[in-house]
Amino acid sequence: MVRLRVLEILEEQGKSRYWLNKRMEMHYVSFKNMIENNTNSIRFETLDKLSTILDVPIGDLFEKTDETTAGNEKASNHP
Repeated sequence: MVRLRVLEILEEQGKSRYWLNKRMEMHYVSFKNMIENNTNSIRFETLDKLSTILDVPIGDLFEKTDETTAGNEKASNHP
């Protein structure tokens, strides 16, 4: 599974959710769901904006978790 690292990046930079939400200009519920990884999709435009505001490469916004490996193993056990 792939997840966003926005909360970790904010912590590393000493910035708050509020700071980022104001710059993202998103409805708070959508913003909260996105940064807490409670969403199934994110627009490229949103990723570009996050990358610019946080001043990190887009790839640094993501982290691959072990959940994908477990999911793939389960899938490979069932023909």
